[in-house]
Amino acid sequence: MPQLNPGDMGACSTSPDQSVCVYCGSRSGTQPAYLAAAEEVGTALAQANWRLVYGAGDIGLMGQTARAAQNAGGDTFGVIPTHLLDAEVGKRDLTRFIVTQTMHERKKVMFMNCDAVIVLPGGAGTLDEFFEVLTWAQLGLHAKPIILLNTDGFWQPLVALIGHVIAQGFAAPSLRELFRMAETPADAMEMLRAHFAQTG
Repeated sequence: MPQLNPGDMGACSTSPDQSVCVYCGSRSGTQPAYLAAAEEVGTALAQANWRLVYGAGDIGLMGQTARAAQNAGGDTFGVIPTHLLDAEVGKRDLTRFIVTQTMHERKKVMFMNCDAVIVLPGGAGTLDEFFEVLTWAQLGLHAKPIILLNTDGFWQPLVALIGHVIAQGFAAPSLRELFRMAETPADAMEMLRAHFAQTG
């Protein structure tokens, strides 16, 4: 597939019905349920004719999600910075494979080319991505749905931390309303279907 520069990309493609950005780990984690959920998400996105937007890696949950989407015939849009091409094994057989110069550029291109976000289990990078889009929503910069996929209760400590931040007066209670929790991939997909039906 051709390698594109981020400057070549504009709004979402009109071929898939919607584009969903998936933030997730470049590792697989300790629980088989994490890989299973990633596979289910990738498959479900393709079956719904929704494009997968993600970090273009071929390892960990990232790779599992992308391969599942490809195997189900889905459109895939990956964005990776130059310095991670080797570390994250850039997946060059995606529908669109974009190489950026920086992490900031990567995140910008991913977000500008999606209609919604699903956050799977992951590490510091996944948390960074989640809090960035959450902060943007808090500032009124976007109204895209943000869904935490709470596989095996993975995100419960994060939700508790956000509750603590609110309780200590560092955020308004409305912060908690800027994202939703889904216990299963099917739940996440149903939330997105409802949102897309409302927004047309």
